[in-house]
Amino acid sequence: MKVGILSMQRIVNYGSFMQSYALKRIIESLGHEVEFVDYKVEPPIFLTDKDKKNYERFKFKNYITDFIVKYNGLFFLLPKGKRKTLELIKKYNEEFLPLLGISKIRNYNSKVDILVIGSDEVFNCLQNNPRVGYSKELFGLNNNAKKLISYAASFGNTTLKRLKECGIANDVSDMLLKFDCISVRDSNSGMIVTELTGKEPNYNFDPVLIYDFSKEIPNININSDYIVIYAYTGRFSDEEKSAIKKFAEKKKKRLVCFGGYQDFCDEYIDLSPFELLSYIKNADCVVTDTFHGTIFSIINHKPFVSVIRKSLYGTYGNQEKMTDLLQRLGLINKGIYGTNELVRALEEPINYNEVEKIRKKEIEKTINYLKNNLIIE
Repeated sequence: MKVGILSMQRIVNYGSFMQSYALKRIIESLGHEVEFVDYKVEPPIFLTDKDKKNYERFKFKNYITDFIVKYNGLFFLLPKGKRKTLELIKKYNEEFLPLLGISKIRNYNSKVDILVIGSDEVFNCLQNNPRVGYSKELFGLNNNAKKLISYAASFGNTTLKRLKECGIANDVSDMLLKFDCISVRDSNSGMIVTELTGKEPNYNFDPVLIYDFSKEIPNININSDYIVIYAYTGRFSDEEKSAIKKFAEKKKKRLVCFGGYQDFCDEYIDLSPFELLSYIKNADCVVTDTFHGTIFSIINHKPFVSVIRKSLYGTYGNQEKMTDLLQRLGLINKGIYGTNELVRALEEPINYNEVEKIRKKEIEKTINYLKNNLIIE
């Protein structure tokens, strides 16, 4: 069977790469041929003029970013944080995407037997991201497949209330009803699907929690005694930076970061996605505020803390997806809302035997879901 995956595979971050890679390998292990399908970016939905101005500003910054990446001789003009970000974008496009079997040429509306939409925030249609927007193709519109399903799809911080406020709830409902089967990864997404379709979706873990990366993690000679900081650049507040540095100094550990440059860390490391897993595997602990940073910590059985940020319209928030993930794995005590909980959360032990029991059941559940739905009757 020829299976297409329509996901966020070109979004430049390690989480997007890993979930794309994991889902591809899982489906291939079931005997199918897999290719990635691209979506056409569409303008987002705006509630206010301020949101539209922010979008236009973001879009212009992306244009400048793409220009500098193309003509990388200009990198030296940039501050270190921005330079590291652009270097990662260039490396992602030139080195990481080929590992997924993806070329620079976009593969739109490819003819496949079955199209799988997911995982990641493919249904998060109200984010002001110029690289996504309200792309109806991420809801399966005008697909060129005999069968349409999703796997571990997420609405992110898009809520049913916001869909109604923006006047697109009915459109989203019509598109969801055309799926042959829907799988989501979190309760917010499940509630939206149920309300808009009248049907209860399947719940499945993100593929990074399902796939076994042990063969891909390289053996690297790494100096120990370090703490990994994994987040996008500029997201930690001064208070959070101070608390993290104080903890590291007390423990006599270095602070290292990758993916997003952090000005309070001792070292920024440029590495491949699989090398990232190796660095996390050898770390003393991990501080993150990302969904996949949390998962990378869990699959490597590391002490970690996940900073939870409340979701507000027009701003980044991880509350919906992060709390849901931690609750499903029995690790809600690892999510913190303030720096006063940092030490407690990092030092409290994790019973990874119990976590692995949950993962084992979810792995079996995922394989059954895909086996049952990657068929055409």
